Amino acid sequence: MTWNQPIVSARRRTHRRVTSLLACLTALTLAIGVVGVGAAPRAEAAVKFGHDISWPQCPTSVGGYGLPMPPTSTGFVIMGLTKGLPFTENPCLASQIAWVRSNSTPAHAYTMAGFPTAAQLTTYGASGPWRTTTRAARLSNVGYAEARYAAASLQRIAWRPPVVWIDVEPRSAQPWPTSSLVQRLENRYVLEGLMRGLKDSGFAYGVYSNTSGWQSITGSWWLPGVPVWATVGTLSYPNEALDKCTQPSFSGGRPYLSQWWDATRDYDRTCEPYAFTSFPAPPATLSNGTADFNGDWKNDVLARWTSTASLRLYAGTGSGTLGLGTQIGTGWGGMSLLETPGDLSGDGAHDVLARETATGYLWLYKGNGAGGWRLPRVRLGAGWGAMNAIVGIGDLTGDGRPDIVARQTSTGQLWLYPGTGASGWKPRVLVGTGWNAYSAVVGAGDLNGDGRPDLLARERATGYLWLVPGTSSGGLGTRVRTGTGWNSMTAILSPGDLNSDRVPDVLARDSTGRLWLYPRTATGGWLPRSLVSTGWNITNAIF
Repeated sequence: MTWNQPIVSARRRTHRRVTSLLACLTALTLAIGVVGVGAAPRAEAAVKFGHDISWPQCPTSVGGYGLPMPPTSTGFVIMGLTKGLPFTENPCLASQIAWVRSNSTPAHAYTMAGFPTAAQLTTYGASGPWRTTTRAARLSNVGYAEARYAAASLQRIAWRPPVVWIDVEPRSAQPWPTSSLVQRLENRYVLEGLMRGLKDSGFAYGVYSNTSGWQSITGSWWLPGVPVWATVGTLSYPNEALDKCTQPSFSGGRPYLSQWWDATRDYDRTCEPYAFTSFPAPPATLSNGTADFNGDWKNDVLARWTSTASLRLYAGTGSGTLGLGTQIGTGWGGMSLLETPGDLSGDGAHDVLARETATGYLWLYKGNGAGGWRLPRVRLGAGWGAMNAIVGIGDLTGDGRPDIVARQTSTGQLWLYPGTGASGWKPRVLVGTGWNAYSAVVGAGDLNGDGRPDLLARERATGYLWLVPGTSSGGLGTRVRTGTGWNSMTAILSPGDLNSDRVPDVLARDSTGRLWLYPRTATGGWLPRSLVSTGWNITNAIF
């Protein structure tokens, strides 16, 4: 079996035959620590070898396959909490954790992720922190409920492992929908809910999958801040599992573990220098927004105070309002453009772009995912004084990395700078002309529900607000008028979803300093606006 076919792990593979060559390769791998035949042994004192187990190791009398438990000398165990699907439980959890404890074996847990059935969507669609007014929010709530179910299983056996891995793989029973971009984005909503549910339950987490499975389910979702447990399936060559530790992972995250299997057991190894301990919970990963700076899975707003040039974080509440501002920086008066582009640095946390007035330098301030910064700042380039708008548009090119667009003052041309995911750009591409006709350009996320990021642009002469859709080719489509009277607003921005319905919203400040929330609908319309707060004229940049 290869990973180009639907993933079926050893937990459901007992009927498969393994050739004698594979058995020899597996034995050789265990004996030499996954070092190529004839190669000099690597100095890998920190590497541990272990196994993952779950319901197939249960007796047949309770629905298992009666497969053998690992040898008591195993270096670690990763124990499955489900019986192959979400909202099921491994019937041998109690006896397997007793085995782990009696042998003093280090252990993690894993739980299966799955797309909900219609009945599960009805049952669990309101069982989470998101609202129930959109399908995307209900899907996220189901993922959250999957995590809570796993946490409840752990509570029943009085075990709190340092890590709970999320198993993301195709399956014939309760399959993931994968035929369209929108379906793959819906799968991400489920996984985001699971991640948030585990974090809210106090667990660090990572994802288990492989390139083909991850691509088919999530559309090659790029999550550089989320740890990876990578599987190779049956070994094609002796050091294949080691290669999964050193090669780029399926999601861009750091590989911590790799796995392979035969007909009897699943085998695992740590990726040097990981010692099978814990790791910090990854930064929050929100599909509809670029501005969760404090890591609570709610989008935030940043603002610079005019009088002090200090930068403040206004934490989103998840209900369409903002908390009190917290100072997160000083000396920002020298910056003439500020923007929240998403994770440009590739560390999993959202960043800030700032254009320096005196030099035209563009600086990247890397967020730490907890409301602060990773130092030092990074200079991304010079000559940006020629631009009068720099906007984080999201992933316009479809490669998973966030991009920006910038408007050239002298020509009104709009340029796309495709992000590399490593604090840099690919060659820029012209995506529009005549953009000096707009007095505001906003990266608003996916406003029309087609899975691609869009722009909002306010026309200077008319006050019309136009939606300029992103296209499948990485460009911009024909604009559609989406509002009038917007010249009365002194600032327009979109931090993403502020009211927890999984649809990106718009904020606007009027001349009196009132900040208004303009909620969007999943079908591209507007809901009635609501007042967020007053007094915002004390700021000269809101983003």
